[in-house]
Amino acid sequence: MKYLWIAVFSGVLIWSGIGPKDYLIWVLEVFPAVIGILLIGMTWNKFRLTPLLYALILLHSIVLMVGGHYTYAEVPLFDDIKPLFGFERNNYDKVGHLMQGITPAILTREIIIRRQLISGPGWRKFFILAVCLAVSALYELVEWVVALISGASAEAFLATQGFAWDTQTDMAFALLGAIAALLLLSGIHDRQLQTISK
Repeated sequence: MKYLWIAVFSGVLIWSGIGPKDYLIWVLEVFPAVIGILLIGMTWNKFRLTPLLYALILLHSIVLMVGGHYTYAEVPLFDDIKPLFGFERNNYDKVGHLMQGITPAILTREIIIRRQLISGPGWRKFFILAVCLAVSALYELVEWVVALISGASAEAFLATQGFAWDTQTDMAFALLGAIAALLLLSGIHDRQLQTISK
């Protein structure tokens, strides 16, 4: 399983780095995925994660690498489906922000449960959602700073496509992803947590 995960991650990473639309954007978008795999490598023997979480991290990484290859505003599939849904913009970035809620929600949940940090389920859910919103807001601030520094590549990196409420809807999609993760994945996550050591 580990080697399949690494093979898929590496294959998509190599593909995404071959002739991307903009190499600076590619580096900026793929950087979180590379940091993620480094952290997984560093914690593999000390804090092994559930299969669900590893799968979500891989899926999230693929979303980042596809967005890095094309830029989030120009992923071809999402250009093709615009007319089907009546979209005026390429909404691939919303998939990225949905994942920005899903993956951190399950990661935060796993750490809280395994480290027994918060016992009450209500407070646990509240804290998980707060962490996910904080991560999303921090990412928006980082995007803003990087866009100011990078200048010409700012529009491609931000992928706002002229949408005035892009930042707010990005955070809303992250919150939606976190809520969906808690509602839909908690059962399978709990079952996997029972088979893993603290």
